[in-house]
Amino acid sequence: MAAKSSAARKQTAGPRVVANQPAGAAGEAASLDRIIHERVRLAIVSALSVNPILTFAELKKLLATTDGNLSVHSRKLEDAGYIAVEKKFEGRVPRTEYRLTSNGRAALERYLTHMEALIRATRNG
Repeated sequence: MAAKSSAARKQTAGPRVVANQPAGAAGEAASLDRIIHERVRLAIVSALSVNPILTFAELKKLLATTDGNLSVHSRKLEDAGYIAVEKKFEGRVPRTEYRLTSNGRAALERYLTHMEALIRATRNG
């Protein structure tokens, strides 16, 4: 079987989304911040947007998640620069505290603005 030419592939590839020029609501959804868009990470940054500092135990209880799940998602946010993590000891007990960084707050604002625009486009589409 012969391979399709590049022109044939372009014709059958479906709608194309050009950078900074998304094609309607589908293009808008495709360009969401994937770091924040995941459910647990969105919950973490949302909780930290209204609480200046939360401990690991507080976040775990608030989000009803496991230690491992919270650790993995908080690490992803920390690596992106969206949250700051401080590990210390109270006596002999480890205490991990999280706070939202200015980059994290700006990313959350962009995400919320993007979601609002997506909702408007979908409802008016």
